[in-house]
Amino acid sequence: MFLILGLGNPGPQYVLTRHNAGFRVIDHVSSVAKIPLYKTGCHAFWGAGIFAGRQVVLAKPMTFMNNSGLAAAALRRRFGVEPARLLAVYDDMDLPLGTIRLRPGGGSGGHKGMDSLIFHLQTDRFPRLRIGIGRPQNSDAIDYVLEAFTAEEEAVLGPVLQAATRAVEVFLAEGIEAAMNRFNQKK
Repeated sequence: MFLILGLGNPGPQYVLTRHNAGFRVIDHVSSVAKIPLYKTGCHAFWGAGIFAGRQVVLAKPMTFMNNSGLAAAALRRRFGVEPARLLAVYDDMDLPLGTIRLRPGGGSGGHKGMDSLIFHLQTDRFPRLRIGIGRPQNSDAIDYVLEAFTAEEEAVLGPVLQAATRAVEVFLAEGIEAAMNRFNQKK
């Protein structure tokens, strides 16, 4: 069993915000994989099914971003998912918009949602897929992540969601190293 966990904030006012890029990826994967997210429990909306030949749970925590680890730990316990089979998907201001990057583990980079996952999972050794949202030009970081993507950014986000979905598929079928080799842009 694999767990693909998108990070974001619950509620309609956050749906299109930059901080909900992880939720948007999960919604896209859900649509492509035909795995509806209609179940509740473990502090999340989730659905289970087969994608890329693997049993998978797709989930969106219904806690706020800073408490995402509650859902991650509860889902991991419920489904017996090892950390190496948990892929966290989240926004990253350190990556330019239009960029995705996979890592096999590591620190939070100051991301409060990842701080929560690391704390509640009691490890930083789980894969992650970071969705670049860029840095704010004229606003505070907190305001920036809670703002909706602009129309121009939404145009860039469509292909990013497709690439992220393909990256999830490769992660499931071939592992994190293969996904990193295929989707991480070389500097």
